[in-house]
Amino acid sequence: MTEAGWQPSAPGVMRLPSGRLVRGRGLRNPLPDGPEPQFGVYLVGAPPEPVPWDSRWVRCRDFWLPADRADFAAALREALDRAGTQRVELACGGGFGRTGTGLSCLAILDGVPPAQAVAYVRAHYLPQAVETPWQRRFVARFDPAAQHRR
Repeated sequence: MTEAGWQPSAPGVMRLPSGRLVRGRGLRNPLPDGPEPQFGVYLVGAPPEPVPWDSRWVRCRDFWLPADRADFAAALREALDRAGTQRVELACGGGFGRTGTGLSCLAILDGVPPAQAVAYVRAHYLPQAVETPWQRRFVARFDPAAQHRR
């Protein structure tokens, strides 16, 4: 990874199949030690606190799904593109359900089959990722091409 990227062993960092590194985290926890993100996607119900790096807010209530699926898919496409050269993070309140859902869909965009995406994220990020049955179903049915057409 380029000098601008995450350290692979840093807390919450997950390697995608392409080799890009992304970080998942919980916003209720302190910012981890080390370099700050250069771009973040924040999956929370209300606008997040301002940050000094580029970011996108995707409205997503705790334990639920993104309110605007096309916006969600666009934010993930931007995150995947930026992860090639920048430190990118996805985060929600706790860093498990919504973050895991976002990382799973990001993995699909990077080539992981939808039926395997939750298992991929649980193996490479956190075993508790993607908390609810509807989040798992959302990931299994995530179709980036359909989301793009909306």
